[in-house]
Amino acid sequence: MKNNAQLPLAYTINAPKVLKSPFVFASPHSGRAYPESFLAQSILDPHKIRSSEDAFIDDLCDFVTDLGAPLLCATAPRAYLDLNRGADELDPAVIAGIKSKGHNARVASGLGVIPRVVAHSQPIYAGKVSQDEANYRIEHFWRPYHTALSALMQNAKNEFGYAVLIDLHSMPHEAVASPSKAVQSTQIVLGDRFGSSCDRDISDHIFNALQNTGLCVGRNNPFAGAYITQHYGRPSQNQHAVQIEIDRALYLNENEITPNDGFDVLKSQLKQAFKEIMTFDTPNLELAAE
Repeated sequence: MKNNAQLPLAYTINAPKVLKSPFVFASPHSGRAYPESFLAQSILDPHKIRSSEDAFIDDLCDFVTDLGAPLLCATAPRAYLDLNRGADELDPAVIAGIKSKGHNARVASGLGVIPRVVAHSQPIYAGKVSQDEANYRIEHFWRPYHTALSALMQNAKNEFGYAVLIDLHSMPHEAVASPSKAVQSTQIVLGDRFGSSCDRDISDHIFNALQNTGLCVGRNNPFAGAYITQHYGRPSQNQHAVQIEIDRALYLNENEITPNDGFDVLKSQLKQAFKEIMTFDTPNLELAAE
């Protein structure tokens, strides 16, 4: 299946002219460079295979570089490789020759580092991929992305004494839709692993900045953060991480996977929020010695 000429680079980094903030923004699931060989192997058509993609989150938040923060974006799609999983979250149901290493809910549901399904549990393949193929994707896409993210976090820590990762995602509207028209649906979910991945002062500041735009913001329900938030959120090491999930209905026609009329409105709201987020100061933040 591998064809190096068809495979995209692992990531892009949009860097600010001047680094003004310890905040690092990243979009691991908005990649949309689908290798032709991958599409040929999948039983899904080119539209359905995009159903798990956090479509256009990179475009929605591309202004952060103007505010003085870097934006790291995956180029390979989530259906090909999930960067928000550990490299060892291998699914024996989709990778030939892999043995189960105990129960892992994400792997069991088909959402390991090499996904077996996309949205609504639609299978990607009729059979399995080889271990060589799985290893190739991890070595050429997963590791470079995480090496780049680690370097951005370390650079922020070197400059400011601490770093804060904002891990950007989108979620299906059905995941947060209120059953009652009288109750406002949650539009943004802030995930901080129930307080373990980020200092409370930082998390509260982010929550308030988002809420100040008029958006309805929730916390940790139904998404508290996965591998990236858990792995990079180490407050005791002056490294914090939060996941931001955005309701796709706010900016996207979910069926067509095209921006809707709300795209520019939401982009303006997020710019207001992120500008406020990046004003965070550290008077009550205890910085650990390196």
